[in-house]
Amino acid sequence: MTVPARDAPADPPPDAAFDADVVVVGSGFGGAVSALRLTEAGHRVVLLEKGARQDDADLLRARRDPRAYLSLPGLGLHGFFWQRIFRHVAVIGGTGVGGGSIVWAGVLLEPGEDFYAAEGLARLGPDWRAELAPYLQRAAGMLGRVVSPHRGPMDEHLLSAARAVGAESTYGPVPLAIHFGREGVTEPDPFFGGEGPERTGCRLCGECLLGCPYGAKNQLTRNYLHLAERYGAEIRPEHEVTEIRPLPGGGYQVRTRHPRGRGPGQVVRAQRVVLAAGVLGTLDLLFRCRDELGSLPQVSSQLGAHVRTNSEALTAVLQPPGQDLSRGPTITSDFHPDAHTHVTQNRYVGGWHMRLQLGPMVDGLRPGRRALRTLARLASGPLAQLRVSLARGFERRLTVLTTMQHVDNELALELRRSPLRPWRRVLRSRVTRGDRAPSHLPVANRVTAAFAEASGGRPLNLLGETLGGLSVTAHVLGGAVMGRTAAEGVVDADHEVFGHPGLYVADASVIPANLGVNPSLTITALAERFAARFPAPVDVSSGAARTVREPITARPVATSSMETL
Repeated sequence: MTVPARDAPADPPPDAAFDADVVVVGSGFGGAVSALRLTEAGHRVVLLEKGARQDDADLLRARRDPRAYLSLPGLGLHGFFWQRIFRHVAVIGGTGVGGGSIVWAGVLLEPGEDFYAAEGLARLGPDWRAELAPYLQRAAGMLGRVVSPHRGPMDEHLLSAARAVGAESTYGPVPLAIHFGREGVTEPDPFFGGEGPERTGCRLCGECLLGCPYGAKNQLTRNYLHLAERYGAEIRPEHEVTEIRPLPGGGYQVRTRHPRGRGPGQVVRAQRVVLAAGVLGTLDLLFRCRDELGSLPQVSSQLGAHVRTNSEALTAVLQPPGQDLSRGPTITSDFHPDAHTHVTQNRYVGGWHMRLQLGPMVDGLRPGRRALRTLARLASGPLAQLRVSLARGFERRLTVLTTMQHVDNELALELRRSPLRPWRRVLRSRVTRGDRAPSHLPVANRVTAAFAEASGGRPLNLLGETLGGLSVTAHVLGGAVMGRTAAEGVVDADHEVFGHPGLYVADASVIPANLGVNPSLTITALAERFAARFPAPVDVSSGAARTVREPITARPVATSSMETL
């Protein structure tokens, strides 16, 4: 079924030599949504992704081979999981076709009242709760949201921890983007009326954070990106964007290179460009275009400001030998120890690298003193630390707890000379107003101690937090936030970059407030809203409006009954 396109711009660019109507940079939640919805609207879309396309065989190989898992190009590792360490925060994420959804646990939580009441969002004008509601619903359907039907020993221990801190009433299963179906059974597409790929019921292997090679997790290659390609979008993996430059007659020239230097670079010309390379990728590109190449000189001075984490802390509990808590999706339950705090548990099968990142649990609000106390604990009990690092069955005995808060914090990211390679400028962090991203949340340690007491395990902290004073996050937000003017933000409420018409940002970097929960659903909903408001395509040669495909939506899929071990 087709419907008329929305009203076209009055004066389309006169240059008919475009390679695409829209270039989308990045294939995470913002880029995947943009690629599908703009293709449905009749735009010729080319999506440029820095990382490789990971098929199921690649994801399986990553379970055995660190070279296929870790992304450390300087060391010759070209996998899909990366970690970047700044002075004040460490950020983890995924690269490749599907972006962060490859290493995503699939949690689909909606933002709370604190988010909608935040000054950065409220001052933009719309009633954002009402504005986002239909798009949150659409995003949840497209990502196959269901309530987790699994409950195992790890969930029971989390319930005990909730009870110990007086928050039992807030405990419950989380909504997930996972096809449970019949365990291990492959069936035709259950979501999109046959338009999507075959799916296999969740094997409850606990390996969601390694990418799902079994067809169960609803990562973006199984919904938005699959459908975008089916309807005509072109996805070009291993195309790293190095420059965006306006064309004299309107539109943009986008220059790319192969991230490993294979072959010559390419140039793509398009009427419009959508940046969705994730916070670090989008900020790095905009900074270089503004400050080094001079190709985007009007980008706001607010670029890099108002960067937030979810004010989170990662803690862990290692169970005694012989225990196995790994059966189930990565995250299945949560609770709220207070009005501003959210806690989830994580299975981390495949998280072998955590062996060297965990140490004794140590309290202390002052990072320097906490580091000294941690060193003293390590020096007084080296054998205890060695037992953690060399533990048999480590991944199956490990529970990682993620504690997130609505309490606001801010950092700035700036393009400055690297302390290790002074001939090159890189993104570096700086504390600005208010509280910095925390490296210690007392409530996180209280919950972890309660979990350990209930389960008989050993409570642990990340050494990066206790020794390095770092906040570790997978949920970095902001840096190119929405504002009413260029003095307040980098983009307007329709995601268009101030000073550069036809250039947009549609990823987590536009979010101007702390979410306090896993952000994937909110990023997806904001991208759905952005795409619904995007200008309609126009045939440059004739000025005729095109017809468009009606946006596809998913049909509800029931979960299996609750499984209790």
